Amino acid sequence: MRLHQSLLRSNYCPLVYGLRHTHDTTPRKYSPFQDTKGTFEFALARADDLLNWGRKTSMWPMTFGLACCALEMMHMAGPRYDMDRYGTVFRASPRQTDVIIVAGTLTNKMAAAFRKVYDSMPDPKWVVSMGSCANGGGYYYYSYSVVRGCDRIVPVDIYIPGCPPSSEALIYGFLQLQKKIKRMSTIQKWYRK
Repeated sequence: MRLHQSLLRSNYCPLVYGLRHTHDTTPRKYSPFQDTKGTFEFALARADDLLNWGRKTSMWPMTFGLACCALEMMHMAGPRYDMDRYGTVFRASPRQTDVIIVAGTLTNKMAAAFRKVYDSMPDPKWVVSMGSCANGGGYYYYSYSVVRGCDRIVPVDIYIPGCPPSSEALIYGFLQLQKKIKRMSTIQKWYRK
């Protein structure tokens, strides 16, 4: 009983394994665009916020599994991690997707088909490079038939290291991609042109 009372007095919360910050009650601002000057720029920033919210909560990745990393990608889409709660729905058509996950070893023979699939995706599109083979060639770096990183073919937004990376690492990569999408300023850039 005495230990429990001392933990309550010291603001220790065993559920989060750390200090409970009761003094900070200010609400966090959702929008990264807080430095707007005037009503019109404020409206453009809120339109960007709405557009980015829709994009980040409905990411539809393309299933582009090339090697053993594809098993971890499938595991992430399964019921244990339930990526549907983040709005991630895997699609097989490049015309319906906005994210492509390069999961595995990209060979020279597959690079042309990969670029064609990437070009047929609608804008805006993002690329997640998953695993050491997709990031930089991995174990097959000195092979004559392997591309030394898929960033030589398409621009990559998120790199996920590991051989193979775990499903949790891929989920973390998707959360980082959501942060990146949240900071996009599409309408504000259009207005400033």
